[in-house]
Amino acid sequence: MIRADWALDMSASLVSTIGLISSTSPAIDMGPLHCIVNPASRDRTCGRKWPKIIEKLQARGFVVETYMTEKVGHASEIAWKLRQESVNGIVVAVGGDGTVHEVASAMRGSDIPMGILPFGSGNDYAITQGISRKNIDEAIDVLVNGVDRRCAAWRLEGYPAAQEGDYPSPQSNVWDGPALNEGRVVRWVFLESDAGITSAVSRAKLSRAKWIKGEKKYTYLGVTTIPFWKRRKVWLKLDDEEGEIRDFTMFAATTGQTFGGGYLVCPGVSPVDKEGSIVFAPRLSRIAMLSLMGPMKKGKHIGKWGITQKKANRIEIKPVNKSGEVCEEPLDPSTWVQADGEPVILSPAILEWHTEQLLVRGAANVPWASE
Repeated sequence: MIRADWALDMSASLVSTIGLISSTSPAIDMGPLHCIVNPASRDRTCGRKWPKIIEKLQARGFVVETYMTEKVGHASEIAWKLRQESVNGIVVAVGGDGTVHEVASAMRGSDIPMGILPFGSGNDYAITQGISRKNIDEAIDVLVNGVDRRCAAWRLEGYPAAQEGDYPSPQSNVWDGPALNEGRVVRWVFLESDAGITSAVSRAKLSRAKWIKGEKKYTYLGVTTIPFWKRRKVWLKLDDEEGEIRDFTMFAATTGQTFGGGYLVCPGVSPVDKEGSIVFAPRLSRIAMLSLMGPMKKGKHIGKWGITQKKANRIEIKPVNKSGEVCEEPLDPSTWVQADGEPVILSPAILEWHTEQLLVRGAANVPWASE
């Protein structure tokens, strides 16, 4: 297990912000809201409704500062600037899981709490934090009466994938810290990371089915991607175990139970766990892959078709070529590794579990919380 005081190898000013604080503390001072808004979220519904939401926030006594994002990565830039200015109050991610990921990346290690007003398709990080995805008044109430908790994250280091459509190839960011291996980049994962057929489905969403919302999008992409997915083997190493070549379909490592718009992929996982967890699926038939979505929705997939779940704090994945050799560079077909739903990293890659990375304002009553 890797603790929050792990060396980030960043500027001294950043390291100094990672004070040892309680993993759970009551929200005391509302302060101003610094709202980083993705107007394009939920087919631009977020941008259209934002003026009315400001009125609701002001009616609850908040002073609201609005920052509109303009491109991929812009939310991180805004949040990083606010952090450097040591603003008072709460920095709020207004959008989907992608917006939450960007804001969280820049706020990681800070004592400034991050709030969420969900306006995406999946909103799984909001689910994890007990924040309503459908009732904006209830989501606002969490900003007023919620609890601040220090939550875990996975550190992901791997090769940058190429640009896909209008989604750019990932670059190194100061808030993520430097890579330890040449040619790789770092991303922090606050919701989920996975590789295999699931990451291939998400890679497809960067160029297809943009008009479909929520769970229906992933169901459509799954049905249209699975029949054409190329089989492959990977070398997988968990913690101090011996690495081994496995014929695989997917693995998932999360900080909460759900992703993909409510699919219960990793049952029992929470962002305050002291250890990470991995769900692994061996080689499945294409019929089993298609059939998997139903059981996974209810968390009933563990134990079916050889699917397992176990504790793991370090996950290393490498591609294997047709001759059965483990490779230290990406191969075709690519095995993407997701960072909070964005398939932008290629294996070889390493995931490491780090506790107490992000201060999040969530609901007071969350099933996994031990208050």
